[in-house]
Amino acid sequence: MSSAPAQEQRTGGQPRPTLSVFDAVSMIVGIVIGVGIFKAPAIVAGNVSGETAFIALWIVGGLISLVGALCYAELGSSHPNAGGEYYFLSKAYGDWLGFLFAWARMTVIQTGAIAAIAFVFGDYASTLLPLGNKSSAIYAGLAVIALTALNVAGTSQSKWVQNTLTVALAAAILAVVIGGLSATAAPATVPAAAPTQSGPWFSGLALIFVLLTYGGWNEAAYLTAEMRDTRRNIVRALVIGIVVITVLYLLLNLAYLNALGLEGIRSSRAVASDLMKVTWGEGGAWLLGIVVVSAALSTLNATVFTGARTNYALGRDFVIFRALGRWNVKSSAPVNALLVQGAISIALVGLASMTPDGFQTMVAYTAPAFWLFFLLTGISLFLLRRQRNKQLTAGGVVPLEKGSDGVRTTYQEDHYRVPFYPVTPLLFAAACAWMLYSSFNYAMSLDPGSIGAMVGIAMLASGVPVLMWARRRAAADAS
Repeated sequence: MSSAPAQEQRTGGQPRPTLSVFDAVSMIVGIVIGVGIFKAPAIVAGNVSGETAFIALWIVGGLISLVGALCYAELGSSHPNAGGEYYFLSKAYGDWLGFLFAWARMTVIQTGAIAAIAFVFGDYASTLLPLGNKSSAIYAGLAVIALTALNVAGTSQSKWVQNTLTVALAAAILAVVIGGLSATAAPATVPAAAPTQSGPWFSGLALIFVLLTYGGWNEAAYLTAEMRDTRRNIVRALVIGIVVITVLYLLLNLAYLNALGLEGIRSSRAVASDLMKVTWGEGGAWLLGIVVVSAALSTLNATVFTGARTNYALGRDFVIFRALGRWNVKSSAPVNALLVQGAISIALVGLASMTPDGFQTMVAYTAPAFWLFFLLTGISLFLLRRQRNKQLTAGGVVPLEKGSDGVRTTYQEDHYRVPFYPVTPLLFAAACAWMLYSSFNYAMSLDPGSIGAMVGIAMLASGVPVLMWARRRAAADAS
């Protein structure tokens, strides 16, 4: 019988449980707290009736995220796998949907998100040190290359940088919060824009941007194969991460209100910059640039880290992508998957640089596909529970299954169970369905955002012939 090290050398290695709760929380916080909190509040404030509704929406966003996180905690603790959502969808619906999700994540969702975040980094880095007409795109490309190289170098290096960036980001946001809460409220410097509302409290557009600002916590699903004591720590990481994010968002928005007032937030084109000018003068704008650059780098690094894990899982399961399924033992990372992800992201940066607003184009490119698969993942919780109940009815026990690596158990009998089932996952699925509808309508209303949305949908559809090719190749190999 071969030894475990020999098996790892033959298969290219397997994910090892090296991530602590703190590491996972840093990843979650780093992904979620990006530049959205520095852009979205002005749009939200323009679509609410008053300060109470403004703050209440950020609390609602945190609660919806928490509900989703609890659903993901059950999925992740019962089926720990480096493929995350890819594995949940494959097991619940079949390999065909898992393949389409992994294809969409490799070509649309994750790579589009990496390009979008890289553009935000480029926009703010350009305010500190411009590099010409294409400064933002140049910075975006360099950031993708640098952070992909960092992750190829190894998981330990990547998580050390992530922890450092996340702590620095949280400290910087707290500094802004302290300045804003201690400032004397200043009147708006330009006439306030009238809020656009569909009801007495808020319009749908306000909640869209709140939930977009909270987006990204689901990336924790891709850490489950590398976390220590996944069954317990995935729940802790998700809950702690969501609570930390919600508290920071509430404090920052309270600081905005105190320093600028609701009318000042509504009329501002750069609410955080205006807050810094009120509290620390013109020099505050430079400090804000450092904060946003740190936020973008933190989010970008965590997104690069988690994104390659789906490509790795795809490579394990489909022969045409076999090269992606190799795990580098020395660096403890899926090197080939990282390189492919980086190459696609660079291509998207190049394409988006030809449009008037690269960030807006990439957001529209990713949104419909993202919320579609988010919804299907939420529904998968019902399907996977039903599968388990059928197994219990038929044989009295649930068989322990092995992943495609043949080593790691992919079903845990003593896993975490979401409270208040089935109400909790129903609420999450309803929120995802509404966001799918709303984000598609919003993307199609934009120019050039509508172009990005159509290209994203076309890329998702292109996965169907690729799936057919993969199945024919698998059948040929089997025969």
